[in-house]
Parts: sequence; structure tokens; C-alpha cells
Amino acid sequence: MVHSLEERVSAFEILGKKLKRIALSIEKTDPSPLDTRAELELFRSAMEAGKQNAWFTKNNVSRAIGSLSQMPGENNLKNWAGQYPELSESTGAKAKTIAVIMAGNIPLVGFHDFLCVLIAGHRFLGKLSSQDSKLPEALGNLLVEINPGFKESISFSEGPLEKFDAVIATGSNNSARYFEYYFGKYPHIIRKNRSSLAILSGNENPDHLKALGEDVFSYFGLGCRNVSKLMVPADYRFDQLKEAWKEWESLAQHSKYFNNYEYHKAILLVNKEPHIDTGFCLLKEDTGLSSPVSLVFYEKYHDRTHLEEYLRSWKEDLQCIAADPDIKVQAAETIPFGKSQQPELWDYADGVDTLKFLLSL
Repeated sequence: MVHSLEERVSAFEILGKKLKRIALSIEKTDPSPLDTRAELELFRSAMEAGKQNAWFTKNNVSRAIGSLSQMPGENNLKNWAGQYPELSESTGAKAKTIAVIMAGNIPLVGFHDFLCVLIAGHRFLGKLSSQDSKLPEALGNLLVEINPGFKESISFSEGPLEKFDAVIATGSNNSARYFEYYFGKYPHIIRKNRSSLAILSGNENPDHLKALGEDVFSYFGLGCRNVSKLMVPADYRFDQLKEAWKEWESLAQHSKYFNNYEYHKAILLVNKEPHIDTGFCLLKEDTGLSSPVSLVFYEKYHDRTHLEEYLRSWKEDLQCIAADPDIKVQAAETIPFGKSQQPELWDYADGVDTLKFLLSL
């Protein structure tokens, strides 16, 4: 066990630096800067991830690892940990085994739970997703290589979970009901489907709209933090938005993404539903919140009151809201365009403080 908080923080700081280097190596398809067994293992797992999950392209895995490398930066990690005085008292003697049921929609999506469990001084037992079963183990091995004291604190399972004290589970609304049934007797955090939206004023410049493209299209839009719905003024014109998003046209070269695009386009045409076709994605006016891959919903708001009411009505289903800094809403906090898939350590999924939960056990 790694008993002191200082050791745990130091190990994750080193991990962040290594992840940054590995992400660059993946991007360049060049492992030569990597000089340890575990670094090369994560590199190889990343390069082969697309064989297991076609959505895990080299660029998306590199993007994910690069983003995760920023989380445990020295100031970030220490400032975050400093908000929890109980952390300094968390030792191996109080360690619990935390079962973490991991999603597989984007690469290493369970990293924040992994970090929280281990920083809190607990043991991490990961239930691997069939869509992402290699990268988490390779990441765990890298942390153990940095500090071998983590070896007895990290384990993974593809089978049934056994001998645990608490549960963190992430899945769909359907799987959440299953999780509640089987794990309800344990202390738990169970996360359901959530989606993200963006608020446009019509006054955005091209840079704002290009940044919004990151929120919509990174990871093919498969993450709960990806924007799947746009709130636009009643007189909004989409010409500037379509122009700003042209840099994402290459998505159409990905067979699974393009199959989704053609499928939804065919449905819209057969049903004679009005829509906007950019050539690689479709924009459709819809009251729904979560849109399928290649399709982006939009809805018009008539005034600020209408917008505030809409945000309040979806409060329990929203993960984050992207907006121009000049747009202020009372119903929820917003983040700048381009930042939805770059959460900070304190940006807890579903607004539930994971670290506080772990320290209460």
C-alpha cells in the first residue's frame, strides 16, 4: 500500500508527465521516446485499441491520454487535494475495496474514478468494459511501475465482482436499474445517462464556433460531455456554423460514423423532415436532448425566460453546458466553448463529489 498522501500525489504527478509523452508518441506513431516496459505497454495498447473498438481511433486515444495528462498537474492535484483535510488522514489501515464499473464509450473514461479511489487511499477494483479492456490495465501497470506500492491496491476483473465494500457504477438508464438492484445494499454512486448542450447567442465569432466543434465532434460525440443539443435564438442562421465546422469533414471517412450519417439522413429524407445537411453531419430541430451519432439536435429559444425554463427542466439530465462567457444563465453554470471534454479534477460527473463519498466510507 502507498500509505502517505504525499506519495500518492507524487506518483500521479509523475503519471501525468508520462501520459503527456505517451500521447505525443501515439500521435506520431513513434515509441522511441518511451524507455520503460509499462510506457511501451500503454503505447502498444493504444495503437491496437481500434481493433477492439472501431471508435477508438489513434487520434481519439491520443486525445484522451493527452487530456488526462493535464488532470494531475502539480498545482491542480495539490490544490484539489488541499480542499479535503481528511485526505491527510487516509492510510492503508482504513482502506476499503471500491468496485468501479467502467464505461467504454470513450478511451479511459474511468480515469477520474481510478484517480479518486487511489488518492483517497482505497483499493481500486475495476470491472472492465468489453469496449475498453486493455487501456485501463496498461494505465494501472504504469502507475505501479512508478510506485510499486500501488500493486496491491489495483486490480481489474472481466468477470463477476467479489469482495468489495462500495461501488461506483457508470452506465445507461437501463443498466442503472440493474446496478441499483444488485448493488443497492452497498454504499454507492450510480450514474445514469446524461447529455450536454451549448447555448448560442448568434454573436459568436468563427473561433468560438470552431471551439464548439470540439465539444460536438471529439470522440465522434460519444461522451456524455459531448454537446448533442444546441439552443439557438429564434432567428439564428446556420451558415457561419457550417463554415466553422468544415475542419471536421474527415469524420465522414470513418466507416462506422459515415454509416450512422447515411442511416439518419435516409430516415430524415424518407419522412420528409426538415434538416440541415453539412455533408458529414445533420442538424435537426428537435425537443430531445440526446442526439445519435452524426445528428445534432437544435431548439430555438425566444427569450431569456424561455431559455432558463428549458435548462431547469433538463437539470437532472445535463452533464455540462457550453456557452460564450458573455451568456449568463441562472439555472446552471456554463463552461467556455471547446472545454467540454477537458474537465478539471473538481468537475465531478453528475455533480456528485466522488472524493467526498470515498472519504466518508
